[in-house]
Amino acid sequence: MRNRYQCVVDEVAEVREQYGRAPSEVRVVAVSKTVGPDEVADAAAGGAVDFGENRPEQLAARADQFPALRWHFIGNIQSRRIPEIVGASVLIHSLYQLRHAEKIDRAAAAAGKVQDVLIEVNVSGEASKSGATPKEAPGLVRAVAALPHVRVCGLMTMAPQGDAARAEAAFRGLATLADEIRATLAPDEAAAFTELSMGMSEDWPCAIACGATIVRIGRAIFSESFEE
Repeated sequence: MRNRYQCVVDEVAEVREQYGRAPSEVRVVAVSKTVGPDEVADAAAGGAVDFGENRPEQLAARADQFPALRWHFIGNIQSRRIPEIVGASVLIHSLYQLRHAEKIDRAAAAAGKVQDVLIEVNVSGEASKSGATPKEAPGLVRAVAALPHVRVCGLMTMAPQGDAARAEAAFRGLATLADEIRATLAPDEAAAFTELSMGMSEDWPCAIACGATIVRIGRAIFSESFEE
């Protein structure tokens, strides 16, 4: 019997093909922040490789427990926990302050790695959401890209919930912003700047239609009661 992760991946594939996207263009990150190790193991058995956590201590513990999986940090960055985040993360989705980028750079240098990051942008302008403003984002991308142990791989956003039209506007706004920023980058920086992390359980089909390369899906994978 297919598990819920496999069902979600099949649905993602159908939507992806509908919009002419290649399989390599859309990655599913299974957001496991509310579930235990058994559920992580079940999703991994179904083929999941990328998982997202929003608490540094749980991220580090999960990375130790499941070292063959790729762990993404999707939560609020706390300055004092940056070494833990860098030690466990393949990709940090939620960077929007230069001071944190500078600390990530130092932690990555100490760890002997280049840390991949996404710049979080508050496209919708909601006061409840974090992130750089669209006006701030280009300068922040360039400043972070100049750090030797940090690689800016694209942008991330959180769309307004419960309003499909506003969510679509946020996704399209992020895609447009990414294109504008990419055009200003040096060739090697532009080549790395390919990711758009946007879309969750409620709105990922719209995000894929708007160009998402990463969708962050939790409840649709891990909650038996989730209904689209």
